[in-house]
Amino acid sequence: MDLARPEVTAPRRGGAAVRLALMAVPVAFFAAFFAYPVAAIVTRGLKADGVWRFGRLWDVLGAPDIRHVLWFTTWQALASTALTLLIALPGAYVFARLDFPGRQALRAVVTVPFVLPTVVVGTAFLALVGRGGLLDELWGVRLDTTVWAILLAHVFFNYAVVVRTVGGLWAQLDPRQEEAARMLGASRLAAWRTVTLPALGPAVAAAALMVFLFTFTSFGVVQILGGPAFSTLEVEIYRQTSAIFDLSTAAVLTIVQFLAVGAILALHAWTVRHRESTLRLVDASGTARRPRGAGQWALLAGVLAVIAVLILLPLAVLVRRSLSAPDLGYYRALTRTDGGVFLVAPIEAIGTSLRYAVVATLIAVLIGALAAAALTRRDAGRFVRGFDALLMLPLGVSAVTVGFGFLIALDEPPLDLRASWILVPLAQALVGVPFVVRTMLPVLRAVDERLREAASVLGASPWRVWREVDLPMVRRALLIAAGFAFAVSLGEFGATVFIARPDNPTLPVAVARLLGRAGDLNYGQAMALSTVLMVVCAVALLVLERLRTDRTGEF
Repeated sequence: MDLARPEVTAPRRGGAAVRLALMAVPVAFFAAFFAYPVAAIVTRGLKADGVWRFGRLWDVLGAPDIRHVLWFTTWQALASTALTLLIALPGAYVFARLDFPGRQALRAVVTVPFVLPTVVVGTAFLALVGRGGLLDELWGVRLDTTVWAILLAHVFFNYAVVVRTVGGLWAQLDPRQEEAARMLGASRLAAWRTVTLPALGPAVAAAALMVFLFTFTSFGVVQILGGPAFSTLEVEIYRQTSAIFDLSTAAVLTIVQFLAVGAILALHAWTVRHRESTLRLVDASGTARRPRGAGQWALLAGVLAVIAVLILLPLAVLVRRSLSAPDLGYYRALTRTDGGVFLVAPIEAIGTSLRYAVVATLIAVLIGALAAAALTRRDAGRFVRGFDALLMLPLGVSAVTVGFGFLIALDEPPLDLRASWILVPLAQALVGVPFVVRTMLPVLRAVDERLREAASVLGASPWRVWREVDLPMVRRALLIAAGFAFAVSLGEFGATVFIARPDNPTLPVAVARLLGRAGDLNYGQAMALSTVLMVVCAVALLVLERLRTDRTGEF
């Protein structure tokens, strides 16, 4: 027995060394381009003449206008989450359990709003409910600058989160369990309530937490649709940073948002682990059936009507407004430089965004793949699970803080990058990495560990094991992860608005600048650029759906 101990201990030590090696690059990346800029701006705001001013925390949080911002941020996030669950859960069932023509294409379409930049989401709803929008033309109704526009836009943006997170699990639940309850005398509702709902609970909780996270940190939607009457924490951080230049108030609000996001992500990680450890799943490809009975056909029709009105109509109105000028006038105007908004023709933002997004995708795939490989190892402990939560933080921590932190922190050697174009792809990659990890992790965990062990016993190095065992199995997932990273990088706005240069604006920044100027031509050009971005994202999602064979991931 004693002779066997070195053989058991050595692989464990070797596994720990491999895991630490895999984590080294992602940890260094997040330390340099996330933790350091955020810490720099918080330190700049709370430290004066070498003395920490922690009393500023209570001064800021005690101000009536800040308390109103905190209340509205929390209230609208709760309302948006409840409304999204109410509208999207029937869609999750339809996509999981009903088989109908065009299901996969429609599944890709409902995901398009999620990868659109929030400024484009706001623009689409502005074209629907704003001045001169469809509702204004037909009935003289305007909803912009009201909370209803914000709530509906949040449902539009987060519908896919519920459909993919809950629907992905629902499709893998064995329908025979519910059928067995029916055979024992339970009604359809009772069988669903006692069998299916408890199994879906962790997935519903995870989806609700993610929706709450995205709406709690909402920026572009509230900025465009809310007007001066409504402000979330993210919008207030932007206002305090860029308009008032009150870094101490911005630092306090950043700390509050960071703590709230940390708590949400901790709960989300717990629900995901609970879901993974307690359920026995089946192949999703065999659980969907053609609709049967009037009830299922009515549910399918209702879900399709909701998608048509809530998802497709705003996108269609956006396209319509971009084409409303004679002879494609708004698109033609994109080729001209007026010297007012941009130093270059707005159409050049398309090429700039594509170049930046390609570089950001390469960075995100490299960092995310290494992180996912580290998280896949069986001997992962609490430290590695904490690392998993760290990777998700850029989705919730103020992108405005990160962007402004780049300008403050990355201006001295060895990270003197403030004048470099690489700043924008780095900021975009921070948002892309979580999508790469969440897409690749379920596939990597599905690889039989014995295959890796056999290759190691035969003398293969860790790199060769990855190249010859893991890579052939995860190649498709890697392409899907790259596609998501590309789409998300293309639409990043919160950080990019600070660091994109006037001669190299990205598409979301160009849209925001055009919307910030009066005049029908600027408004129409914003609609045209938003349409271009929407089409690129839609094509990317349709390609991803054709590539995707595994439905276990969250995105």
